[in-house]
Amino acid sequence: MTIVHYRTQSVGDVDVFYREAGPADAPVILLLHGFPSASHMFRNLIPQLADRFRVIAPDLPGFGQTKAPPRGAFAYTFDALAEVIGGFVGALGLSRYALYIFDYGAPTGLRLAMAHPERVTAIISQNGNAYVEGFSDQWGDWQAYWRDPSDANREACRPSLAPDTIRGWQYGIGSDLSLLPPDGYELDIAYMSRPGAEDIQLDLIRDYQTNVALYPAFQAYFRKHRPPLLAVWGQHDPAFIPAGANAYRRDIPDAEIHLLDAGHFALETHHSEIAARIREFLARKLSIDKAA
Repeated sequence: MTIVHYRTQSVGDVDVFYREAGPADAPVILLLHGFPSASHMFRNLIPQLADRFRVIAPDLPGFGQTKAPPRGAFAYTFDALAEVIGGFVGALGLSRYALYIFDYGAPTGLRLAMAHPERVTAIISQNGNAYVEGFSDQWGDWQAYWRDPSDANREACRPSLAPDTIRGWQYGIGSDLSLLPPDGYELDIAYMSRPGAEDIQLDLIRDYQTNVALYPAFQAYFRKHRPPLLAVWGQHDPAFIPAGANAYRRDIPDAEIHLLDAGHFALETHHSEIAARIREFLARKLSIDKAA
């Protein structure tokens, strides 16, 4: 049986909640969640990796159970998220780790990788975009807000946070609904209903443009350091299309790309397949014993 610990680590004014499982001396996988979720999205994956890996999954500031100052006292930007998670990594003494990057976890984790490339043993990108080719045609309201941060454009992004959007668009599109559990999206909906949550998310939506501006830097990091990279990608994702997965090979020619018959939240329906691919990939790339 896998024992999962639920802990909190203070990083400045932020109390980072995280899940941890696996042997203390095992190779580390740092799992970084996306929008609008939290570390609970890894609830099925963690037990499938923890026999061979030390698996650590924090909640980003503004998400889940992590406690961060309110807007005005804390800047809800991707630079700030990466700074907090970088402090978290330091506080836990993680000198080497593989990165699992999904959605918002991608620009957060890739900032960490650029700052400390020597720490990154491998990257698993599950619908974690780093190329403009990866954008679908569904980003119009967000892109308008980037170009003109008016009140009207901010309000036009608010439907992205609505329960029906979370349930039907983010989780539902491309998923086999008979395999899609309600646990993940219902918890995300509950988190989004907390006071102040929507405005924090709208701040991050506006700041998302800084991630796109960093794509050339992320790609330069890939070319220079060539981290072993596995892309496991829900090919029916309405936000990040398969071209974003295939683009990794432009900068990391031996990147391994697997397109899954899944949507954006591929772990909800394909966690066993993703776990198997991660185990096999890291066994080869990190030269560790391959688990059965």
